[in-house]
Amino acid sequence: MVNNAPVILSILDRFSPDVVQRESVTRARISPDPCLPARLPTTGFLQREAEQNAPKAVLRQLRRSPTPPSPTTECDDATEDPPPRVGRRDSVSSASEQTSPTRSLFTFSRSQPPGGWKEPQPFEVFRAIERKDIMFLMEVRDRAFPLLLRKTGDATPLLHAMRIGQTHRDVAILLLGAFSRWINHLEDSEIGLPRTRVILKALRTNLKLGIDYGLYKSQSDLVASFMQTLVMSEGEKWIRAQVSSVSLALRSGNAGKPISTAEAAVRKFATKELSKADAIAALEDYVANATTDLLLLGAWAIALESIEGEPIPVYYFARDDRVFNAFMDRVNIHQATIRRTLSRRLKWQFRVLQNVLEGRNTTYRRKVEILAEELDDGDGV
Repeated sequence: MVNNAPVILSILDRFSPDVVQRESVTRARISPDPCLPARLPTTGFLQREAEQNAPKAVLRQLRRSPTPPSPTTECDDATEDPPPRVGRRDSVSSASEQTSPTRSLFTFSRSQPPGGWKEPQPFEVFRAIERKDIMFLMEVRDRAFPLLLRKTGDATPLLHAMRIGQTHRDVAILLLGAFSRWINHLEDSEIGLPRTRVILKALRTNLKLGIDYGLYKSQSDLVASFMQTLVMSEGEKWIRAQVSSVSLALRSGNAGKPISTAEAAVRKFATKELSKADAIAALEDYVANATTDLLLLGAWAIALESIEGEPIPVYYFARDDRVFNAFMDRVNIHQATIRRTLSRRLKWQFRVLQNVLEGRNTTYRRKVEILAEELDDGDGV
């Protein structure tokens, strides 16, 4: 587009001299004054806020309506078939496809390969440690696990590896990993066997030795494995005593501070067994897991006073989510009886425990914090 204004003005000036030629007026330039709106929160910030506030909102709703709706018919009330479990993963030892190391220990002589398997002598295990023969040690782990715990002379295989020095530290850590693996894959049916008790006692000695040598700094689950072994071998009396204390705290509601009671008991037990302060600090996940398990065992112990059900085995204690799975199985089986007979407060506590502890997206430490906000410091029921 062409601006013809100058041409038109020159023609007008030629034919009409009286017409005053107007000069173009330049507009004043507007100074820039940008205005930026405040930015929206980042997705990460929104996600963190949601993770922190969503559980609290759910628990507030539970407090306002603690009793679930009653069934509409007597038929529903009499039905106690458990609904299918959704979203919870079975514990490792309950999976049928897993092979228990203890079971293979008792039956390896019947499943020998065609070439035959001859149990090695203790000196051969010590020699394999000196040579760092990892494949041989792993075969002993799978076929003759007690050899990795047996004391020969004044040393066990683990102590022998640690005495050699830093060059064999990785072998010592590998042996500790084999110990933890045996504990995690131990089947429920084998815990009460006399031979298993002997192995657990030897395991406890070896794991404590590793802690004293400071190997827990390289083997993150060493301290937890030691505590699991200690509880499984000699901790049944302690567990029952603490379950009784936590049950009393739950009966008292928020005034009883059940979360603080359970956590203090676990920390006192750990402090008594572990002399190293940094080892206790490495035990936070175990403490949180054990705290939630005491709450579940205490709540179910109160329920058994009003309903006929099976107790939760104490050897499930602090072994991942076994206590929670057993608790939910029993709640689902007896849900109609629970609605009829349990107190309003206990039913609310059941629902809070279920809502907070279900799922694996939140750490046990965070779950304990949420439970404390509701069951210790909340308004209660």
